[in-house]
Amino acid sequence: MRIVIVEDNEALANAIAYRLRDRGHAADVLLDGQEAEAFLAREGADLVVLDINLPGRSGFEILRAMRERKDGAPVILLTARSETSDRVAGLDMGADDYLVKPFEMDELEARIRALSRRKSLDYGAVEKIGRLEFDRNMREVSAEGVPLDIPRRELAVLECLLDRRGRIVSKAQLTDHVYGVGADVDDTAVEPHVSRLRKRLAPHGIAIKTARGLGYMLEVQA
Repeated sequence: MRIVIVEDNEALANAIAYRLRDRGHAADVLLDGQEAEAFLAREGADLVVLDINLPGRSGFEILRAMRERKDGAPVILLTARSETSDRVAGLDMGADDYLVKPFEMDELEARIRALSRRKSLDYGAVEKIGRLEFDRNMREVSAEGVPLDIPRRELAVLECLLDRRGRIVSKAQLTDHVYGVGADVDDTAVEPHVSRLRKRLAPHGIAIKTARGLGYMLEVQA
């Protein structure tokens, strides 16, 4: 899952991102409200962790803009304020959940899992890929009910290729999804993950085709 973290406390934002990436999610960090609004309008997200008090543009303004353009991505609001009026205002604007700082990372993760399950009910928690099934909620790939041992970064590669099925996915797009936008990682870092994932999927009739100089495409063989 691609999660965008909008938080001007850089240490907190990076701590959240590190925890989420360790759980196999792609995490993008944005520290400025105006930049975050432009990024979300352009790139979108599966879920947004959004601070209310931001430079450039407030979290409330970002949330309002998301809902006005019919962006239904789940949003968890973060704030140091604990007044009921703020919680009510955020929920009325379309936020899905609310956390008051300071909070435990375990609680944030639990709320993300809950929202992920809720979203999966709408879009289908289990996706069939040829002879395999990919449970996005559990982040598990199985063959005839038997889970396959696929490391988290390879799962992130698979998720990105699935989200763009039928299209060529560039190395840059894969890198952003696996490591997060702006990560200090060369695009070639995804090549070993793609290579190993290709070998794992081949026995199940799924190929990762290389478009030289352009990127990769997922293909289910007949």
